[in-house]
Amino acid sequence: METRSYFVFLLNFLAVSLLLAIAQLWLPGLRKRMRQAGPIFAAALLTLCAWELITSGFRLLPLPYFPGPAAVFQSLINDRALLFDSTWHSLVLLLGGYALGVVAGLISGIFIGWSTPVRYWGMPILKIVGPIPATAWIPLAMVVSPSAVISAAALIGLAVWFPVTMLTASGISNTRASYLDVARTLGAGRSYLIFRVAIPAALPSIFIGLFMGLGASFLTLVVAETVGVKSGLGWYVAWAQGWAEYGKVFAALVIMAAFFSTIMTVLFKVRDRMLVWQKGVIKW
Repeated sequence: METRSYFVFLLNFLAVSLLLAIAQLWLPGLRKRMRQAGPIFAAALLTLCAWELITSGFRLLPLPYFPGPAAVFQSLINDRALLFDSTWHSLVLLLGGYALGVVAGLISGIFIGWSTPVRYWGMPILKIVGPIPATAWIPLAMVVSPSAVISAAALIGLAVWFPVTMLTASGISNTRASYLDVARTLGAGRSYLIFRVAIPAALPSIFIGLFMGLGASFLTLVVAETVGVKSGLGWYVAWAQGWAEYGKVFAALVIMAAFFSTIMTVLFKVRDRMLVWQKGVIKW
């Protein structure tokens, strides 16, 4: 059964590849995309072949801890409903906690970066509380919060808050004085200076903080789901590992890779749209 489903998948993949190879002869745009993506797909296929040989072929890695790709694919099919439900819960939790951390980080970062008195009192707190990993607060959060979901969202928000605050404050405080002087000369008030001059100038730094916060939120999400929340991809991995079903563990890891990569790609698209003036100047 495992081999049959996997074989059908590979057969469909081969059929689609052949159709695209034929279609690209008449479609220049498709030809350009296939040239760009061709090496990546070839590397992915070689990785699958190597995985199959190492696990199911020569059995160089111990079973059941390292199942072959056919077993993982079958787990994806069999548990698709539970995996979809877990992915949905993880998405809701991640977006809720990330939005909370971003809003709090932007507000505190703007205040710390703009106001000297706030910076005087805020930076010591930031330097003491910020470096503590959000996962270290899990025991306290589970006691204080009435709900595991709320405590998990708060922990994700805390993990995002520190890098967003630090990079936002840095970007605001490093706004060129010449920009502010010109705006003041033209009669700009404080709110105009903050929202129309300092924040746009700080956007590159703010986006670095958003990316750092997103990476921290992924880690905190998985850890929080394994210890408190009764749903989500982290919970699914811990549950499957408890039953020694490592095919499901690897299936969840595949979903996580696609899940996190998609969210990261969306943030890249947002950054490219908002910082279109940086195109060709900075390469990430």
